[in-house]
Amino acid sequence: MGYIAADQDPFRAIADPKRRLMLDAMMSGERTVSELTTLLQVRQPTVSQHLQVLRLAGLVGERRDGRNTFYSLKPTELATVADWLDKYRDFWSDRLDALETHLKKRKQ
Repeated sequence: MGYIAADQDPFRAIADPKRRLMLDAMMSGERTVSELTTLLQVRQPTVSQHLQVLRLAGLVGERRDGRNTFYSLKPTELATVADWLDKYRDFWSDRLDALETHLKKRKQ
């Protein structure tokens, strides 16, 4: 497996709560830095730094239109994260089903 720089790792990118909020905001469509600044209640340079981390991780794309830059989700890398999480979702689902069965037997 090749080396992945910290700023290119989707897992490290989504570890920050502010970046997760930004991704949540982009679920309904493109967002500008100004919109994200208002949402997060932080300064524009901070939003721009977070967006760069998300872009380098492949989670966000950008589109320029005149003076504005619009940021949107790139689902490919998010699918990588979701696939990894699915293993754990199945694991916990099986464990909780087993617990439910065990508790029903104890009730009888």
